[in-house]
Amino acid sequence: MPPVTGRAIQVPAAGGAFQLVTKEFPDPGPGHVRIRVQACGVCHSDAVTKFGGFLEIDYPRVPGHEVAGVVDAVGADVPLFKVGQRVGLGWHGGHCNFCEPCRRGDFVLCQNGQISGITFDGGYADYVIAPANALAFIPESLADADAAPLLCAGITTYNALRNSGARPGDTVAILGIGGLGHLGVQYAAKSGYRTVAIARGADKGPLAKQLGAHVYIDSTTQDPAKELQKLGGAVVILSTLTNAEALASAVLGIVPGGKLIVVGVPDKPFEVNAGVLVIPRRSIAGWPSGTGMDSEDTLNFSALTGIKPMIETYPLEKAEEAFNRMMSGKARFRVVLTTGA
Repeated sequence: MPPVTGRAIQVPAAGGAFQLVTKEFPDPGPGHVRIRVQACGVCHSDAVTKFGGFLEIDYPRVPGHEVAGVVDAVGADVPLFKVGQRVGLGWHGGHCNFCEPCRRGDFVLCQNGQISGITFDGGYADYVIAPANALAFIPESLADADAAPLLCAGITTYNALRNSGARPGDTVAILGIGGLGHLGVQYAAKSGYRTVAIARGADKGPLAKQLGAHVYIDSTTQDPAKELQKLGGAVVILSTLTNAEALASAVLGIVPGGKLIVVGVPDKPFEVNAGVLVIPRRSIAGWPSGTGMDSEDTLNFSALTGIKPMIETYPLEKAEEAFNRMMSGKARFRVVLTTGA
């Protein structure tokens, strides 16, 4: 098949303004597919591409790792995906299959792993070419704009919770109700946990209950750790915050043997007295997103239980406005670009 032509929003260099360009998208090579993008979430991690950061990026680069679309072309050695199928592409942009983590089946820790929108062009475009082993099938009952944020914010919170060790009936606290947290509350409640939502302000209480929280703690008037201890303590606290002090202070609300899981990257290092970890055997862990299959599990669970992100949509050509809206922290709660396809 000949290459196709379409729009793309690219960053010319670290810190550069978004550029709307027309470019060719070639036929996919072996092990790859070309996706006709229907929707792409605008994630805070896209700032890594926009401004540069801890990863090396070859510019110009098209951001975007919350991609929902339709398979447009299939390269050689791709036995699973067919033209016309609805697929999603998340942060995990493929794995090598041969490094030690891959040989142990831990593909998300691949030492040669790719990242959508960072190591190759992402979904702020009409098309994206991606490794087939990174993809997930999208259930028919999920709209593209709803599916897109689930491929990063969704999988990150759902995958962290289902691998946390918490069991149905256990108390699980979600720290923060934002782009990640509003999904974390839904996944925790639908998974059968006694769900506690913690955020700033009494005004968040009704939203927390609407999302499925059984208990709401207003951190501006209550001490979250003390309130959690009144409830018997949390087996797991899932932190979606970027506030380091608030994250650190919540540790005392965890039961002995419990766990703090960090999925929102704090704005600076946080300090925890080792004694509150060692004696009661509490632990602190991080969690990345997950593989294409993890994304598929997230999408299927969301479709089964009726979980959807709260979104604001923008057309592709308004990517700059959409990105700035996301970065402002005022979006409620995920921003999604649509191509009009």
